[in-house]
Amino acid sequence: MEEWLPFVWAGIIGLAVVFYVIADGFDLGIGILFPFTSDEEDRDVMMNSVAPFWDGNETWLVLGGGGLLVAFPLAYSIIMPALYVPLILMLLALIFRGVSFEFRWVSKPNHKAWDFAFWAGSTVATFCQGLVLGGFLQGISVTDERFSGNALDFLTPFSIMCGFGLVAGYALIGATWLIMRTEGRVMERAVKQSQILLLIVLAFIVIVSVWTPLSSERIAGRWFAMERILWLWPVPLATAALAWFAWAKLRLEWSAWPFVAVIGLFLLAFVGLGISTYPYIVPPDITIVQAASSPSTQMFMLWGVLILLPVILGYIVFVYYTFRGKVRPGEGYH
Repeated sequence: MEEWLPFVWAGIIGLAVVFYVIADGFDLGIGILFPFTSDEEDRDVMMNSVAPFWDGNETWLVLGGGGLLVAFPLAYSIIMPALYVPLILMLLALIFRGVSFEFRWVSKPNHKAWDFAFWAGSTVATFCQGLVLGGFLQGISVTDERFSGNALDFLTPFSIMCGFGLVAGYALIGATWLIMRTEGRVMERAVKQSQILLLIVLAFIVIVSVWTPLSSERIAGRWFAMERILWLWPVPLATAALAWFAWAKLRLEWSAWPFVAVIGLFLLAFVGLGISTYPYIVPPDITIVQAASSPSTQMFMLWGVLILLPVILGYIVFVYYTFRGKVRPGEGYH
């Protein structure tokens, strides 16, 4: 059992990241889309569509970060100093986004500054997450199991491209969420936005898929070695199929399927990133096994996760079930 504990924890952290992207992606996406409508009633509907959910979504961010610290302290000690700048900016942006979400309602009609803070906080937080992703994928300088680069190593054309790509991706999740949760003008606008954003996101997926193997022989060997091609070809094929499915459902304006299809695209992108980086938790030097803490520490914390995770999931199911259905003008929870 002990030899499997690091991989169990890697799976837990990976699931936390996936749940965070799905859960916080659509409410950050709502903020990113905020400037594209000036109608006050429409903005209220957009915010009310996520009001019951947004403040619980960072739970997954805490689980991912805390799990990394406990289960892989060596990786934590390398990744954090390498990515301090975008991580701190992300946390500050999330704070401003959260404050603006609450203060916007109580400051009406003088809330323009909070509208801006909601958009800026959502956009900056998302862009910084893209910088973190890009900085992680391009590799971190490590010498003697310590970060040996400088604080701005993450800032490259590739990481900036990842930042813009994630902004477009979260906006797409947010737009498809609005299709599922709203009606009338808000939904009709979201359908048009989703069609444009889907094409943009697919372009970014293609760019990342080409850029990463061209910049890394390790990743190129992982994807294009003859013995692996037959096993890995379903990933890009499934991505293309899901993209076509999402486009078809958007043109038909079916409510829930575009959101489901876009989440599927993100999951496949996550699978692709896992294939590119495994077994490294700090590419290209530190593996999952190398970075793992003691088995006793991992087992002790695993029991805590096994107890608390069902409670968290149960609460999430309860909230989403309670506030199901379409949000209409004048309705909402805040």
